[in-house]
Amino acid sequence: MEKEIRKVIRSKFIEGDLAEVYQYGIETFGKVFADFFLEEMIHSISSLTFKYFIYPECKHLETKKKIYRNIILGKYLIIYRIKSEKIEVLRVLHGSQSPKKIKSIRGIRL
Repeated sequence: MEKEIRKVIRSKFIEGDLAEVYQYGIETFGKVFADFFLEEMIHSISSLTFKYFIYPECKHLETKKKIYRNIILGKYLIIYRIKSEKIEVLRVLHGSQSPKKIKSIRGIRL
């Protein structure tokens, strides 16, 4: 069964989240690795237009329709919500974040 292509919308938090991950990457692993990892994240987000159903449901945001999903890259979660006509990329968080912070993502309105 082929899924339809949907537009990917980013929340207002995504650019800040990506900047924090990038800065941490530079400080910890160097610019080359940080550049590579940032490109990997951006590519993963862009590919959601047609790959939004291949990633698992976010275990902290379970719903009957499984609309909250996450891409796992290293120790980071890219959390997104599947809507009828679009994919909403909500946050990029480190996997060690508290479940309360992850659950607060439900309240993000785009």
